Amino acid sequence: MKKAILLLCACLTLAAAGAAAFDPGRIAGRYGRHFLNGLVDGSHYWSDDVLEIVRLDPRRAYFRAELQFYNGHECSISGIAHSDGNGLVYREPDPNTDGAHCTLHIRETPTGVRLEDDHSCQDHCGARGTLNGDDFDRKSRRPITYMDRLKRSSEFREALAEERGEKAK
Repeated sequence: MKKAILLLCACLTLAAAGAAAFDPGRIAGRYGRHFLNGLVDGSHYWSDDVLEIVRLDPRRAYFRAELQFYNGHECSISGIAHSDGNGLVYREPDPNTDGAHCTLHIRETPTGVRLEDDHSCQDHCGARGTLNGDDFDRKSRRPITYMDRLKRSSEFREALAEERGEKAK
């Protein structure tokens, strides 16, 4: 009886604590995609999509996404995302032009990483671009070998300043 009570207490304690936080290290790295893109005049050119995820601590990660779309349109976003369920979530502190806040989910999938934003981050994209539903294959994941340069970048410094509620210098 005593063992059953202890087991029940242990189960209740775990349930009260909730699911373990998602560790950004599970998806950290540089993801890329090289593909043939096109222009409205029928010409073609090569493009690269890049997603960088850098674990800052067990609950936060810096991310940067640069995505290319038809006719030279693109999406560009970076910031500090926090653990949330099966991935990370970035909530931009300042509202965009329609008064909404950009909320970007970076989710681990069985085959890699997916960006989801329900189109709330459209201000970060050109006319034909979207951050919603973009998948990066786990096979494209590489270690970030240029960490010193990344940490000196304006995007990284601005992301940290934004999280602290400051303007980047």
